[in-house]
Amino acid sequence: MSDEALAAAAQRLGAIDAAVILGSGLGAAVTRANVREKVPVDRIAGMPRPQVTGHPGFVALGEWSGKRVAVFVGRAHAYEGYTQREVTFPVRAAAAAGARTLVVTNAAGGLNEGFEPGDLMLIADQVNFTGSSPLLGPPAPGETRFPDMTGAYTPHLRDVAREAALRLGITLREGVYCGALGPAYETPAEVRFYRTAGGDAVGMSTVAEVIQARALGLHVAGVSVIANVWHDFAAISHAEVLASVAAAVDPLGLLLSAILAAA
Repeated sequence: MSDEALAAAAQRLGAIDAAVILGSGLGAAVTRANVREKVPVDRIAGMPRPQVTGHPGFVALGEWSGKRVAVFVGRAHAYEGYTQREVTFPVRAAAAAGARTLVVTNAAGGLNEGFEPGDLMLIADQVNFTGSSPLLGPPAPGETRFPDMTGAYTPHLRDVAREAALRLGITLREGVYCGALGPAYETPAEVRFYRTAGGDAVGMSTVAEVIQARALGLHVAGVSVIANVWHDFAAISHAEVLASVAAAVDPLGLLLSAILAAA
């Protein structure tokens, strides 16, 4: 994507402090923000348009916990035909608009058998199983060629999330997120593999956004909503995922408010 498109997108977002990406079925969490404007992504140059149910595809601009924010309600995925570079354009646009913090959310399948559907999982680390990266090719201005992924999810923000969950009475798990390409759900053999690799949850997003954010020097926090847990390998559908995460939107919004207040 051209530098001109990036500059135009940043100008449309306006000056911001942080960006939030709300994943599958989690868009209602934006009601915690004081939204002054909603902009469809197809009206912002360079923005990929989500085409999956549960991803409305607009950017809410306003304030959240005293921070100027751009909240991306829904995201595009590589399995829709986008490159990882295209998928992460919103992260680059947010950084160009001044954001220093990225908060990512997603709906994920639980690999940890101690989890329950509807649990919130604070992402402590990630494993990129997509086979690709948003950093392929020459580095863009402001990007680190070889970003350090130690502490990819900012320790201070994780501390804030833990303390807020305790204070608010929110059950908060913590674990490693495995990012797969999708769109097929995991086979039982893949679930066993991800568990062996140290994964606690698996999904089809997020890892590229975090890699991009770290290459740009952004602080990162991430929360997964556990949609199902692979106990007996029962079949799962996207509609069931959306229904399962709906009840978690309110505690998620409270947790995001606390994270943004400290961002």
